[in-house]
Amino acid sequence: ACLRAGADVVVTGRVTDAALVTGPAAAHFGWGPAEYDRLAGAVVAGHLLECGAQATGGNYAFFRDGDVRRPGFPLAELHADGTSVITKHDGTGGFVDVGTVTAQLLYETGGARYAGPDVTTRLDTVRLTQDGPDRVRVEGVRGEAPPPTLKVGLNRLGGFRNEVAFVLTGLDVEAKAALVRDQMEPALGKVSDVRWDLARTDRPDAATEETASALLRLVVRDADQEVVGRALSGAAIELALASYPGFHVLAPPGKGAPYGVFEAAHVPQDTVDHVAVLHDGRRVPVPAAQDTAVLRAVPEPPLPEPLPPGPVRRAPLGLVAGARSGDKGGDANVGVWARTDDAWRWLAHELTADRFRELIPEARDLPVTRHPLPNLRALNFVVEGVLGEGVAAQARFDPQAKALGEWLRARHLDIPEALL
Repeated sequence: ACLRAGADVVVTGRVTDAALVTGPAAAHFGWGPAEYDRLAGAVVAGHLLECGAQATGGNYAFFRDGDVRRPGFPLAELHADGTSVITKHDGTGGFVDVGTVTAQLLYETGGARYAGPDVTTRLDTVRLTQDGPDRVRVEGVRGEAPPPTLKVGLNRLGGFRNEVAFVLTGLDVEAKAALVRDQMEPALGKVSDVRWDLARTDRPDAATEETASALLRLVVRDADQEVVGRALSGAAIELALASYPGFHVLAPPGKGAPYGVFEAAHVPQDTVDHVAVLHDGRRVPVPAAQDTAVLRAVPEPPLPEPLPPGPVRRAPLGLVAGARSGDKGGDANVGVWARTDDAWRWLAHELTADRFRELIPEARDLPVTRHPLPNLRALNFVVEGVLGEGVAAQARFDPQAKALGEWLRARHLDIPEALL
């Protein structure tokens, strides 16, 4: 409404990332609120642009396919029917191909239905084709009525956290870790949440002290800042002359820092007032969506015929598949895609939710949902609760799951030799 009234800049509250494309597209082409396929096409274009250079080779699994030292930003050539071409400015670095676009399309999504306040986009209908150098055509996108609710972000103080990383060097790493844990135990009795993680970054007969060392990370959380401060600042440093040989820490712990928790909730669309305030002071009410549809999971689509039996070799998954991962509050998503039809025939049957849990042990006891997207030769996995209370709570080594997909690609499976 503001753009149609001539605005050059629109200042808003929280909107979806894709709104930066759907708003201008609807204003420019005159789309109505029920033109779901066109709006859905714009949502896909917006989702592909929202993370900048991630669509032009940045953070890309197969980054060695091009020169990504200084990737340019992507742009979308959007058409009146909702189709688009993703490209970039001439003379900029990076590259745009079906793989880079697939990676960003899978980023931080869930099932085949991608909900927004204006339209629910069917990601399982998206078709990508190479349209020339650094050009990928996006078409076939179908849209449905949006859900009757709007997503609300709730942020609150979760409590206070403190951490220390003990450096364990040389021999007897496991025994050194057990010793310091036993020594710290009395000081941790009043702390509500205690987490130990031992990262075996050491190697035998190392040529440097750093590569001879492992890290034992202790993270504590509590509603009382004094409790987390005393537990580490006093107890951990007091062990400096009375613990394992070679005792030192990466940095001294502090008094404890506050951390936040993000939670998503939903409210009925008509409980939120949308008002466009124009440059001349007029206030234009924007009605909530009239037609809505409750979000439901899409039935699993037919899968391709599996590859015929043949010789296999133990090798990393990443030799035949790409991945892109990210966070949604306390959940993580991992999108995995194959680069060839034969690789897809193998991946679709091999990488089940159970196999995913085997490869990612910390997901073993968590709900894992697999969403096949055959048009993209892709599987999208949603792992519930793997990030605890979300990124602000810093519950995990990689709190936004940015590298979870790369860890998965590094895991070894029995892969058909024909694909290698």
